[in-house]
Amino acid sequence: MGEPYEDSHLNGDSKKPELSFFITESQLREEFAHHQPLVARINNGSFGSCPASIIAAQRRWQLKFLQQPDDFFVNHLQSHILHSRTLVKHLINADDVDEVSIVDNATTAAAIVLQHVGWAFAKGRFQKGDAVVMLHCAFQAVKKSIEAYVTRAGGSVVVVQLPFPLSSTEEIVVAFRKGLARGKANGRKVRLAIIDHITSMPCVVIPVRELVRICREEGVDQVFVDAAHAIGSVHVDVKDIGADFYVSNLHKWFFCPPSVAFLHCRKLPVMPDLHHPVVSHEYGNGLAIESAWIGTRDYSSQLVVPEVLDFIDRFEGGIEGIRKRNHDAVVQMAEMLAKAWGTNLGSPPDMCPSMAMVGLPASLGISSDADASKLRTHLRDHFGVEVPLHYQAPKENEIEAENGDRDSLITGYARISHQVYNTVDDYHKFRDAINQLVQDMIKVLQRMGCRPINKTHKGHNHEGGVKIDSSKGEKLLVLGD
Repeated sequence: MGEPYEDSHLNGDSKKPELSFFITESQLREEFAHHQPLVARINNGSFGSCPASIIAAQRRWQLKFLQQPDDFFVNHLQSHILHSRTLVKHLINADDVDEVSIVDNATTAAAIVLQHVGWAFAKGRFQKGDAVVMLHCAFQAVKKSIEAYVTRAGGSVVVVQLPFPLSSTEEIVVAFRKGLARGKANGRKVRLAIIDHITSMPCVVIPVRELVRICREEGVDQVFVDAAHAIGSVHVDVKDIGADFYVSNLHKWFFCPPSVAFLHCRKLPVMPDLHHPVVSHEYGNGLAIESAWIGTRDYSSQLVVPEVLDFIDRFEGGIEGIRKRNHDAVVQMAEMLAKAWGTNLGSPPDMCPSMAMVGLPASLGISSDADASKLRTHLRDHFGVEVPLHYQAPKENEIEAENGDRDSLITGYARISHQVYNTVDDYHKFRDAINQLVQDMIKVLQRMGCRPINKTHKGHNHEGGVKIDSSKGEKLLVLGD
């Protein structure tokens, strides 16, 4: 057990906090003992993870409602949601608690912001054809919300295509500036820029502060940062970032039960026009109040923020300590996997949050999204590995550089996550599963009568795969050195 330290989380109590102790390894295992055994969960990024103590706290809130719903609604619900909002306000360095709303998830927050933009088009405040700029890798639900609220009201959409793999943030900045220029073409105005703080797939940290600054310089009306993966994974300071709207899920990297998120709205004249898409009797009382009551439902995930902070404070360095250790660990594991497979990371380590993209052996033959999906299912069903996979279509210049040899290019990437419950064994299990698949492929190809040859591409060994020697019409088995 570690040395005692002073708990900086006051839970709204101004009294001197009691001494606490760092969580032990055995306690940590108990907190996540409900995870399915024998499964390497290296996909915390999708749905997060909730400790047993927080699940218990959530159940206490659920029971409190079920025991006496009227008393809970009248005397407890709103005050405790306000308490959660206040804690989030301090956590993200917001100016005022009124700027913070608690909502179900980032998808709900996107609907709130894009509904507001759609109304501006419908009411004539924005001109038909004015633009919304977004990254090509924006979350699919955000793209659908743009379609539902903005394009049908007359807005146009400019998609910024980001390169991948990436070698620096400057590549993102250059692409974004070009996207804004297209948005402003022919006298149009860019009414909203949607910027991911951390893109989902492929995963990379976006230089949001710089992109927000560029938006201000270029006269973009409003900026919405979709930071679904951010809180608990990267440092979040909404005043420093400077966006008009900033959302992050609390259930992904912040240990809350699903689903819950915060939406920060910078104090602006347009704030009264922001409304929750589910209309209740609180309509018109401000977004934070509207969001705190959208009808009878289970609000327990919004109420456990104090208990979550207590849990986080059991770790050395609190949330920043967890974040740094996860980042360091995921980079270390990504580099281990890339070395084992003779591949590469999808971005420099400083552009990785608590997730990293790792190239898969080219011999796996991933040539479509469907291939990636099938391989992911196979890893889950046959190896007990849960990890999302990404297909990255090769660029023409990459194909030309390889003299048309598409099979030498890395087109499959794994997005690995690291959270406090992960161990090195999880990543070794993934490494060994991929190695086994490659070896199995080699054996199958050998039985087909393929003749093995050696091929090395840019210092990376690619094992397996079939080539046709056009001069002899002979199948060749491509092996690493």
